[in-house]
Amino acid sequence: MSVHWPEIVFISFCSMTAVQLFYYLYFFIRLAFYKKPSPESSMQHAVSVIVCARDEAQHLADHLPDILQQEYHSTFEVIAVNDNSFDDSKYVLEYLSKPFRNLRPIELKQEARHIQGKKFPLSIGIKEAKHELLLLTDADCKPAGSKWIELMQGAFVNGKEIALGYGAYEKKPGLLNKFIRFETFLSALQYFSYALAGLPYMGVGRNLAYRKELFFRNKGFSAHNQLPGGDDDLFINKVATKKNTAIVIDPDAFTFSEPKTTWSTWRSQKARHYTTSKYYKPAHKFLLGLFSFSHFLFYPLFAVSILFFNWWMALSIFGLRLLVQGFIYYRCMNRLREKDLFWMYPFLDIWQWMYYLLFVHTLFKKPVPNWK
Repeated sequence: MSVHWPEIVFISFCSMTAVQLFYYLYFFIRLAFYKKPSPESSMQHAVSVIVCARDEAQHLADHLPDILQQEYHSTFEVIAVNDNSFDDSKYVLEYLSKPFRNLRPIELKQEARHIQGKKFPLSIGIKEAKHELLLLTDADCKPAGSKWIELMQGAFVNGKEIALGYGAYEKKPGLLNKFIRFETFLSALQYFSYALAGLPYMGVGRNLAYRKELFFRNKGFSAHNQLPGGDDDLFINKVATKKNTAIVIDPDAFTFSEPKTTWSTWRSQKARHYTTSKYYKPAHKFLLGLFSFSHFLFYPLFAVSILFFNWWMALSIFGLRLLVQGFIYYRCMNRLREKDLFWMYPFLDIWQWMYYLLFVHTLFKKPVPNWK
């Protein structure tokens, strides 16, 4: 009995749909129905907040006061590492250190040899930190609320050593802003859901916390010092486990960054970020790759099935995925305060297919040796 090629295409379409549904109903549904666990015990830890900056004078002036004035009843310090800046960052930090005694500026005047990107200034900040609990963010980030430190450190119970937070982007007019925020949402949906499934694979340096002892026990960034990126995702990929990782999705624990405003600067930023994913653990690369691969094939196979096989059967399968996806997205977008994107999620899902075409080349591209 011969099988015609349209049937093969339709079977392939059904297979890719099944793979997609597996991810939504096994992984992503965990974030949709996540409930914050009750700690066996609670206490407030002393915290060292670390901010690395290069030529970020304006951002430091705008956002550091929001960090320095956090409502936190225990001890916390803010270490601002000024990495060879040519602007007025030094003077901004000197000015802020007068009224805020918990601000500790560190001035770097020399580049590190053989250590690219942000890793050297961040390592210096960690080394100088007085406290065991480290909370990391970027100079262009501001906390969503005054309880950011309290909520992030609250995850360090029951033996946890890592807390993954959400680094959101500010809402601005325009389609580019929606694309940026959707891509950020989808990335968070994956790394939060994988962590809840016992497979943590990354965090974002805009909002990330871990123990100082964990950093030194794993020899810091030594495994990938030769790469400009990876101070957040590659480090977490190496040290995170099922038992030592928690997520924090309280809205007041988010951080917000200013999104790129031109397509060219956004593409450069994303291309730089994606050069590190090839160094993830094999299991993580397989799972992430299979999801992207099934998504990439989904739309071409759907189109061919509509045209050459049976339009109503193909449309029924498509509709099933759309409904499941919509249900998961609705709940997760509400949790991550991105619900204004929900009404256009079918369009954004097609955009994500185009996104793969734009950035697949970065998997084979040599990283650019800078961190800005």
